[in-house]
Amino acid sequence: MKIFRAIAAVAFFAAISAGPAFPQPRTNTPSSTPAPTQTGSVPDTKIALIDSSQFADEKQGIYRFVAAIKKVDAEFQPRRTELQTLQQQIEKSTADLNKAASLQDPKVTAQQNDKIEQMKKDYQRKGEDAQAAFDKKLQEVLGPIYEDIGKALDVYAKAHGITLILDVTKIQGIVSASESLDITKPFIAEFNSKNPATAALTPKE
Repeated sequence: MKIFRAIAAVAFFAAISAGPAFPQPRTNTPSSTPAPTQTGSVPDTKIALIDSSQFADEKQGIYRFVAAIKKVDAEFQPRRTELQTLQQQIEKSTADLNKAASLQDPKVTAQQNDKIEQMKKDYQRKGEDAQAAFDKKLQEVLGPIYEDIGKALDVYAKAHGITLILDVTKIQGIVSASESLDITKPFIAEFNSKNPATAALTPKE
């Protein structure tokens, strides 16, 4: 049985964060295409839906997934705090300059304004560096989990006779569907039972 999966990208925001996309969908292509039967019948197909955005739900999501995000988020908290402090300094310096500009030498005002502009450039540069480092680390930590989720989906689909799994967060045009088609919660429950949050979060060699 060939299983086709479409996994959506999931974004995570924590002041400075954006999660990596899921791996590109894999398709298993048969080595040869069987000839159609004389009756023109088509293979039976069982479709299921999954909502990958729920994987990151802190209470009902995938434990390893949530734990990995928290781990990376905690690692980058000092850099986030540094950026927040710098932003506050920029705001305070700007407010002070606005109050004093009309009362002081224009040259002093110009010097203070140049200092603020430099602070803004530093803030932007540090923010971009932190974002890039965060994205890279998150990809490294979540990569093995994405892979395990993909494999688990294949196993789950085969065990339940599912030939097509669609991710509702990526596939547009799904207006409504029977709740019986949604395998999100049972899949998450099964994955969590086999993959506790205490599982290794470090990238695989």
